[in-house]
Amino acid sequence: MPAELPASFSDLLPLTVLAGVAGLDVVSFPQAMISRPIVGATLGGAFLGQPLAGLTCGAALECLALESLPVGASRYPEWGSASVVAGAIAASHVTPAGLPAVGPFAMAVLVGILASWLGGISMVKHRQLIAHVARPRLPELAAGNRGTVIGLQLFGMTADLLRGALVALTMLVLAAPVAEIVHARWGLRDDLSRALVITCVAAVAAAAVWKDFHAISGTRRLFLLSLAVGTLMVILGA
Repeated sequence: MPAELPASFSDLLPLTVLAGVAGLDVVSFPQAMISRPIVGATLGGAFLGQPLAGLTCGAALECLALESLPVGASRYPEWGSASVVAGAIAASHVTPAGLPAVGPFAMAVLVGILASWLGGISMVKHRQLIAHVARPRLPELAAGNRGTVIGLQLFGMTADLLRGALVALTMLVLAAPVAEIVHARWGLRDDLSRALVITCVAAVAAAAVWKDFHAISGTRRLFLLSLAVGTLMVILGA
């Protein structure tokens, strides 16, 4: 069941704006967690009318994103705009149950990883651009000039929005034709294909959780509590 990706720039524009907003949320504004992969990919899939396919892809990417956190000035993957792209790729071909077809699913996870890496590089360039613009205005900033401060903030957020949108547009244009080829030629059995993807992302998530167990006090208790609450919600929901 194909849910074709938009072909023209005008059709792609809303999706790229959504990706830009998700990328903006990573560190700039409003930091409301819409940049998390499970949210961004679900929104990307919903854009094509297949939210479940996006959610499935987002859950896989969320396992990978557990390994890195956007903290301080360190370089890290930018999962916001990347997840929207991945969710849209996953939703391009779905099963009758609404799950992503195995070829596009594997491709979507790979695209999400590549897009997050490209997004991480673009965030470094974004910071360098802000520093370049702010440097001549240091006297005004030191004096607390309100107009200068607001102007730089608006410039930085606008540039970040465009950065995320450009990353998404680039990856969509490059990855969409490849996803179609992969879907047409994918030869592995469905169960084996899904098992390979799930095993890989689960291994990364397990390693991240294990590292946190030894690095952050109280993580084990919080993990067990969350696991119990989540299991109870699933049982009650069933």
